[in-house]
Amino acid sequence: MNVRRTAAALAAIAVLGTAAPAVAAPSPSPEPAIPSGLYGSTDPTYDGVWRQSLALLAQHTVGVRPAAKAVDWLTGQQCANGAFAAFRATPGKACDAKVMVDTNSTAAAVQALAALGGHDDVTGKAVAWLKSAQNKDGGWGYAPGGPSDTNSTSVVVGALAAAGQKPTAVEKGGRSAYDALLKLALPCDGDGAGAFAYQPDKKGKLAANADATAAGVVGALGQGFAAKAAATAGTAAHCTGSGKATPERAAANGASYLAGAVAKDGYLTSVLPGSTDQPDYGNTADAVVALAAQGGAGQAQKPLRWLEGHFEAWAKQSGPAAYAQLIFAANATGTDPRAFGGVNLVDRLNAAGPAPQSAGHKSPHADRKSDSGYGVWWLVGVCLVAGIGVGFLLSGRRKKQQP
Repeated sequence: MNVRRTAAALAAIAVLGTAAPAVAAPSPSPEPAIPSGLYGSTDPTYDGVWRQSLALLAQHTVGVRPAAKAVDWLTGQQCANGAFAAFRATPGKACDAKVMVDTNSTAAAVQALAALGGHDDVTGKAVAWLKSAQNKDGGWGYAPGGPSDTNSTSVVVGALAAAGQKPTAVEKGGRSAYDALLKLALPCDGDGAGAFAYQPDKKGKLAANADATAAGVVGALGQGFAAKAAATAGTAAHCTGSGKATPERAAANGASYLAGAVAKDGYLTSVLPGSTDQPDYGNTADAVVALAAQGGAGQAQKPLRWLEGHFEAWAKQSGPAAYAQLIFAANATGTDPRAFGGVNLVDRLNAAGPAPQSAGHKSPHADRKSDSGYGVWWLVGVCLVAGIGVGFLLSGRRKKQQP
């Protein structure tokens, strides 16, 4: 659940068999102007709706009332059929077949607007479109008609729940999202025991994917980005294949995989080319939410503490969606987002867009500098990632079959 996923349209194009190379290596063109209501200062072509949705939802989560024009920008991105694209530079122009609407942008917008309230017309149309894009296996792909994947199915589950729908009752061919997620869950024996795959490969084989697993755990629990910690703290989950396969069991097995993945260093590693053993900050934040949602805040303490000491350079570079992810991690674990590692995440997020109507509670510990512990090696990594360019945006979907 981060900025990198929002360029998944490129991966979807490859799946659907259209001209992916031309999109992956576009000819030089002027960057679109940044709308005044939009969060972030970077090109929104691939992630405008995604980052806006996460920003608005994170603000709502901490009691901030977003600027009206920020909300209006998001609602204005909707197409007449209810769907959202990653970004529409000319929202006044009607959507046509060239506008690449997608389930992720649409579901993210629903989660944000449903939480804010007062947008039932927008969310109602969006949910109706999402239902029309459901696959026969009960799941969703990034693009309508594309094969189901764990991440897309899970973000739609979060949207359905936010809009007051029961995900179990939204079916296609007698199958719901949970049927799709169970088919994407790995068994408890062999490599990647308990994890979720992004999608099966061409031979139908499943491979563990940490990003998909974090999303799958939250989705299997029927929650969204702003997931809450389990009401009853449990012991560390252990993968077990005994008994009937249920969404709850799949979530516990996925949490077991994530707990093992962060047990040594406290973070998940990036699979970007040239980034061997480098931390993946966004996926680690997602893992914190997943672990807390499944087993309580205590299960997420190690990756949470690691994030508190190492997030700052990554968040500054990645922008509003990163601050939103960190706020979600704080929310899920009962951590003060206004004193997260000595930094006020809420102020940082608010500063990335139009001034909110109200800023909510102010922490006396806000913006106290912490000893983050990231060193020169991380700054070198940032430079490497910056050099990757579009590859950075593609990682969340391109890495779909990697652990």
